[in-house]
Parts: sequence; structure tokens; C-alpha cells
Amino acid sequence: MSNPLIPARDECVVGPLLKRWAAASPDKPLFLFTDGSQWTFAETLDRAQRAAAGLKNLGLRQGQNILCMLPNSPEAILTWFGANMLGAVFVPINTAYRGGLLQHTVTLSDAEVLVVHASFLPRLTEIDRGHVKHVVVVGVGPRDPLPGVTFHDTAVLQPAEKAEAERDVQPWDTIYIMFTSGTTGPSKAVVSTYIQVWSGAAMALPYFTAEDRVLANLPLFHVTGVGAVMDRLIKGGTCVLHDGFKADAFWDVIRKFQITGCCLVGAMTRFLLKQPPSPRDRDHTLRNVTTVPWNQDSLAVAERYGLNMYTAFNMTEIATPIAQERPNPPQFGTCGKVRDRAELRIVDANDNEVPVGEVGELIIRSERPWEMTTSYFRNPEATASAWRNGWFHTGDSFKKDAEGFYYFVDRKKDAIRRRGENISSFEVESEAAVHPCVQDVAVIPVPSEFGEDEVMLVAAPVPGKAIDPVDLLKFLEPRMAHFMLPRFIRIMDALPKTPTAKVEKHKLRAEGITPDTWDREAHGVTVRHGKLLIAS
Repeated sequence: MSNPLIPARDECVVGPLLKRWAAASPDKPLFLFTDGSQWTFAETLDRAQRAAAGLKNLGLRQGQNILCMLPNSPEAILTWFGANMLGAVFVPINTAYRGGLLQHTVTLSDAEVLVVHASFLPRLTEIDRGHVKHVVVVGVGPRDPLPGVTFHDTAVLQPAEKAEAERDVQPWDTIYIMFTSGTTGPSKAVVSTYIQVWSGAAMALPYFTAEDRVLANLPLFHVTGVGAVMDRLIKGGTCVLHDGFKADAFWDVIRKFQITGCCLVGAMTRFLLKQPPSPRDRDHTLRNVTTVPWNQDSLAVAERYGLNMYTAFNMTEIATPIAQERPNPPQFGTCGKVRDRAELRIVDANDNEVPVGEVGELIIRSERPWEMTTSYFRNPEATASAWRNGWFHTGDSFKKDAEGFYYFVDRKKDAIRRRGENISSFEVESEAAVHPCVQDVAVIPVPSEFGEDEVMLVAAPVPGKAIDPVDLLKFLEPRMAHFMLPRFIRIMDALPKTPTAKVEKHKLRAEGITPDTWDREAHGVTVRHGKLLIAS
């Protein structure tokens, strides 16, 4: 019996999608690459079928996993689409991983085939490679022998013959396994279905249409990177595959490829805002942007560059259950409203729903089968913990207003409690980021001699500028409650980051109060009766 909530195979599964669009729009570009080359839908189908045959020759079979450790590139697409064409599972690896994190990823995957860039090969000599037997090397570099491993050149991915899955790949099958950030310990491996990816694009991103050229510059080991690619394949549009984000080159890329849509996450918006003004600020093709978070910086970017900016909430495990229907909303901090077919609750520690306006953990479930992660691969304990009581627990603190808008407050693990007050590190960061000398910022708790926490702010300055702690406190005072004002301020040249531009707060927490940290109380700057007092 058919289920109207389940999309058809040629609406969500990679192989049938490629065949559908290769028949309907064979000469339309699906991919534009940085070097100026392009693949049409028909050419992408041909290449994917031949990549499938090459991977099959290496022993890859339907339902098995294949590892990929590559920057955004044609070879990464060949590996991904070739695997899915066989009904196999794409498992991308964070290109910053080495040592224990890399070993954890490789051994957990159970994969026998790895496609890797030559520059990463030395890292494989340092770890247990698990079941890996075949390594396909992209690029040029030394290949020190690895016991039990056979090396192959990329020609193995493009044989003369073609191959496909032995049985039809279904919408509820696994498209990829995506590892979480791994910044606080071993990464969890998120199992994602084709339906989950389809829902994130079709249900939450209606402003990207088949006519758009969407930039995919976040890495393919990040849900936003693969999401941009799948949005284009699902809707029959064009994807510009680019590796990395550089604020000073961003608009040149937009103009060169005539990009009309993209995603800006984290500090990307702030970096664009702090670029020197130019008479060409509105001389571009970009129209619609998904941005997270939505704050004053985001609105300033939208107004300066003439953009429609939409916000949302997503995680690797879910399918964008919260989205903003209209661009440039007046509600700062919102993630939007619940989308169709998703169900949300904000609850306390015992999963009791909290009143409107109060803060609790966001939990989610969906009316559509297979729309959220089925499990954490080979981690039943984490799966059971996340899915307790039949709801997926995000680990994020949220609140909802009377109009139904949802607001991200903080990661539960990043929350700060100071002298009986709960403080959102996210809110303090959002205000500090507006300061004209602040390029990047993170707020963390540090132990207080009075018990609970003190607020510590770590910031990196805009190039060519300096951050004065007293000036920063004066800037923050009218923008937040007095108990949120940081006691400790540390200035760094750059904050530690993951390749997906997330600040590695665990490193900052581990370092704590360093010798170069400024303590406002030691410098005679105090808060009394809600006012900032500065000793003369």
C-alpha cells in the first residue's frame, strides 16, 4: 500500500533522480566547478554509472559503506554518486581529522574502500585502518606502503562499463552516514535516509527553485554542504561546487558563476559585514540566502548587499523542522516557525512541556516516516538516549513566543549559571559580535570562587584593529542584563575552529583563565546595582 507522505524514488533517490533529469534536461548543467568545467545532468548520470562500476570492481556492494576524505571536488561527487548508484552508503570524513579522531571514524565505518586525497595519506600510516583494503588516491604525492592495502589511481572510478544497484534503492534506504563535529570527543555517526534529505530541501527551502544557481562551499562532510548539492538534484537546478569560504573572495565567486542562492552560517555573515564598503556591494546576482543565526549582523548584511535572507534550525540528525517563511524578519534571534509535518515540544528535564516563553530543551518528531535519523551507526546507547520517550532530543535550549516563533537560546552544555542567573552564551556572543573591532567571539563558563560560573569572553579582532576590554564592556552594558557582562576577557589572534567554521569551545574551556586573560575586577572595573563602575 502506498503512503502519500513518502516521495517517489525519482523525487529523492540519487540514481532515479539523475535518470529523471538526464531525460528531461540532458544539457542543463548540474555542476559548475571552480576550474570552469561543468557536468550536465546527462554527463553526471554517465559518470555516476561508471563510478559505480569502478567501485563495484573494488568490491563495494549495495548496503556497504565507502569512506571519502576529499575537499569539495569532482572526485568527491564521483565517489558519492557512484556509491549511491550502487545502493551503497557515502561516508565523508572531516578533512581536519587525524590521529584518534580519524581512527575512530575509519574503524567505526566498517568500510573496505577509501577515496582520499594524496596530501592526507601520511595520516593513514599513524592509525589502525580497520577493514580498509582499497585506497583510491586523488592527486599527486608519496605513497608509503600500507600493510594489507592496495592503492589505485582515480582512473579506477571511470571504467568503460557501467553499473547500478542490484535491487531498487528505496526512499527509506541510507544515502549517507554523516559524522557529528567531534569537537568534544568521539564523533557520532548519523545515519540519514533519502527521505530525510528530500524533506530538508523540498519542505524547508522553497525559495530555491530549479532556476537558481546555488553555491555549495561548505564541505561535503557537513550537512549543509551535501544539502546544497541535493537541493539542486532534487529540484533540477545547478550547483556551483566550491571549496571553502573566504570573505574577501566571496563576491568575486558570486559574480563569476552568477550564483543566485547560498547558505551563510556562523561567522560567515559577520565576516562579510566587516569587509570594506565598496561601490560594487550590490553589483551581483545573489538573491536568496539561508542564514543561521538571524541577528543584527544578518539584517545589516541583507540591507547592505540587497539580499532576501531566511533563517532556519537544523541538525545533522533532522530535516530542518523550523524555518522562516518570509525574508529579513523583524524578530532577532528567531529560527522561524515549525514547518509542515514536523512536531515540536519544549520540555524540562523530565520531558514535561514548559509554558510559552520559558526555556527548555527542544524535542522533535515527524509525521512523515523516515524523515529523521534512524540511528547513530553502531551506537545503540546514544540512539536510545537521543530518542527517549519517542522524541528526538536535540540537546539545544529553546523558547517559543505567543506567535509561534522559536528562538535558539544555547547548547545545553554551553549554558552558564552565575550567582543564580542562567546566561545564554549565544546571546552574549551575538551582542559582542556587533562591536566594530570584533571579528570573532566565543563565550564560555569558568569556575567562580563563589561557586557556579563566571562569564569569560574570548575574542579575535578585525585585522588592523585592537580590542580594548573596557571599551568592549562599555559597548555591552546597554545591550544586556548586568549579570551577563563578562568578568574575564581574553584576546586571541584567531579562535580555534573546525573546518565547518564552528568555534572549538572545548579547547577554550580546557585552557580556562590563561595568563593573558584580562580580569575586570583586578583592573577596578565592577558592576554595582546594575551599573558598570570604572575606577579612575
